[in-house]
Amino acid sequence: MPRTKTVVPGRARRRKILKAAKGNYSGRRKLYKSALQTVQRGGQYAFEHRRTRKRDFRRLWITRINAAARINGLSYSTLIAGLKRANIEVNRKLLADLAVRDAGAFARLAQAAKATKAAVA
Repeated sequence: MPRTKTVVPGRARRRKILKAAKGNYSGRRKLYKSALQTVQRGGQYAFEHRRTRKRDFRRLWITRINAAARINGLSYSTLIAGLKRANIEVNRKLLADLAVRDAGAFARLAQAAKATKAAVA
């Protein structure tokens, strides 16, 4: 009988795949080949969606900032341009958080952006 040398590492590889495929239906979690395909496809989606999540959050922040800016009589672009001219460096994540949680602080930032807009015009 030939000597096998890859039993332990091979079993570990298969066990790792089957463990990652837990929660799937039927053969997708029990059969190695199906589980491998499922895990690989899931990994591709995870890789892609880690990048799209960043885009989605930025879109959400911009939407929230725009809504709060319009309440204060500005558009999103004029608010951002005014803040840049006033040398106020606040990222969009923080601005969106202020727009939702602290309307007063956001209104003060909007006033600063309006003031620089008036000074330039």
